[in-house]
Amino acid sequence: MSADATAGPAVPQQSADRPAAVRPRESLGSRLAALAGGGLVRVVLLVVGLFWLLPTVGLLLSSLRTPVDISSSGWWKVFTSPSQLTVTNYRTLLDNHAITDSLVNTALITIPATLLVVVIGALAGYAFAWMDFPGRDWWFIAVVAMLVVPVQVALIPVAKLFGDIGIFGDISGVVLFHTAFGLPFAIFLLRNFFAEIPRELLEAARLDGAGELRLFTRVVMPLGGPAIASLGIFQFLWVWNDMLVALIFADSNSQPVTVALQQQVRQFGNNIDILAPGAFVSMVIPLAVFFAFQRQFVSGVMAGAVK
Repeated sequence: MSADATAGPAVPQQSADRPAAVRPRESLGSRLAALAGGGLVRVVLLVVGLFWLLPTVGLLLSSLRTPVDISSSGWWKVFTSPSQLTVTNYRTLLDNHAITDSLVNTALITIPATLLVVVIGALAGYAFAWMDFPGRDWWFIAVVAMLVVPVQVALIPVAKLFGDIGIFGDISGVVLFHTAFGLPFAIFLLRNFFAEIPRELLEAARLDGAGELRLFTRVVMPLGGPAIASLGIFQFLWVWNDMLVALIFADSNSQPVTVALQQQVRQFGNNIDILAPGAFVSMVIPLAVFFAFQRQFVSGVMAGAVK
């Protein structure tokens, strides 16, 4: 048999004059997206971050200068005259009982308001997620509806109520107000997070004899750590930086640091040595709390984003 008879079917050869495949031209948007994904966007973000930190650095350096230096030149003068830096302002701040007492009041308001919101919100979130009771869905809709209620609507009625029960102007009244308005968001956040826990895991714990309280403390709470930490950071920052509620519900003996600094601003020309370090201390404490729980905060924000 000849070689031509045994050969397979001939493969058609590409014509020499057939044009090669043309690579599609990239659009302007795709080229800009590719450019943004490189090192340029990092440089831009770094510059934006430095500008964002600039007021903080200026406040820190101003708090380390004497009132005479602050009045005569800008804070950037310390880079050419480092001898201007001093801790005298912080010593003066510690001797000012109005600021130190307000810092203590802020802690007495913020810590209980944060703990109450986290504990009650976690219990309610677990109940809405995994416990059956009459009207559960309707109660949860009511909680979600409370998220859109502005704080200003409740100021006058709650002030009258606190006056009737005798806690208007007391720290407990400020704590109760922050707790009440922080619970809707806390319940909504934690309920949605707890609902993502696999049902099989909870059923296995129940088969081992775990009750609802043990199930909540031993299974749900450890798994919900990132969401709980995120909620705690949010609530801490909201309460610490609040001034509207404190202006209405706190008196001179229970005012937080935001109100105390606001009163110091009225005499800005005479007490800049107290205002600058006081403002920096009131700002650096919540920043320290945020950075201390930064890992848990990021985990809580990203929870549920990836299956």
